[in-house]
Amino acid sequence: MSQIDAATLQQRLNNGEIINLLDVRQKIEFATFNIGGLNIPVSQLAANINLVNYNKTDEIIVICSAGIRSDNAQGILSGLGYQNVLNLKGGLIALQKLNNK
Repeated sequence: MSQIDAATLQQRLNNGEIINLLDVRQKIEFATFNIGGLNIPVSQLAANINLVNYNKTDEIIVICSAGIRSDNAQGILSGLGYQNVLNLKGGLIALQKLNNK
């Protein structure tokens, strides 16, 4: 499965790119801290796929805390025909570590 590292994502965010982010953490985690995007917990993703309003050919970056749930979500999306899904390697923890240097 394809991944994107925290440094690359941060650079793209800093450049003001419009990025399709899908945060698959629980609602309370998203409310506590997020970098934007659509929030659908991975456990509800397949049942709520209609809420994912991205085209199946669009790049989608899937994020969670450490990269494990987003890896699962990437598999779900790929199985449903989404062709350009990237998992944030190390999750938001890696992004926060990068920004706290």
